[in-house]
Amino acid sequence: MSTVLITGATSGLGRHLAFELVRAGHVVLAHGRDAGRTEKLVEELRAEGDAEGFVADLASLDQVRQLGAHVADARPELDVLVNNAGVGSGPRGAGRELSADGHELRLAVNYLAPVALTRALLPVLRANAPARIVNVGSAGQEPLDFDDPELTRGYSGVSAYCRSKFALAAHTFTLAAELAGTGISVNVLHPATYMDTAMVREAGVTPWNTVADGAAGVLALATRDLGTGGYFDGTSPARAHEGTYDPEVRARLATVTDQLLKL
Repeated sequence: MSTVLITGATSGLGRHLAFELVRAGHVVLAHGRDAGRTEKLVEELRAEGDAEGFVADLASLDQVRQLGAHVADARPELDVLVNNAGVGSGPRGAGRELSADGHELRLAVNYLAPVALTRALLPVLRANAPARIVNVGSAGQEPLDFDDPELTRGYSGVSAYCRSKFALAAHTFTLAAELAGTGISVNVLHPATYMDTAMVREAGVTPWNTVADGAAGVLALATRDLGTGGYFDGTSPARAHEGTYDPEVRARLATVTDQLLKL
């Protein structure tokens, strides 16, 4: 049985994953942004098995790093990280939003936060190899403009979301290559299209799929050895945006990412 940290576990896909994993006998570390909701979720999970809650706002990189330190200290047996938390495209016509650090919000939560959290937890994951990192991405991917990575010009919530998921996929492939031979697998997936979540409903879209539909692929990657450096559409191996495989794009992304994380 594994010890699994799930970010964004208090609703939607993350909540469904938490219950599926705890019922299967895994230890679930449930992250949420709101203390009350996180505490309530953990109470419900503990009726099914072993669970612990962790609270942090992933729009703050300081809180992301504190979350990593807290989890590493409290649960040094951690061997699976599911970077699930995310911000959708927002209501149609909504303007550009900033994170606590002044970054474009979707890039901050959907990309910079999982990168920072993964880096904070890598020593623990290395110690517990074989270990797994599962990044919840999206089929909606759009290349970043490296001259304007924070989308200060011609802002669109849909573009911001798709760019953050492009970055997450490209980063996944880079990290998988870096960790080759360590026993840590790193994969990214599109769980399902327009799941019944608050994110989808906020965008004014009628859901096409349930969170249970989306959970199958995440659960497979979190609990089974399916290789590393892959992109999955649900449970099926697939191809991400071709630009995510470009070595030059990935090198430029790594440079920009380090710069943004240091700001």
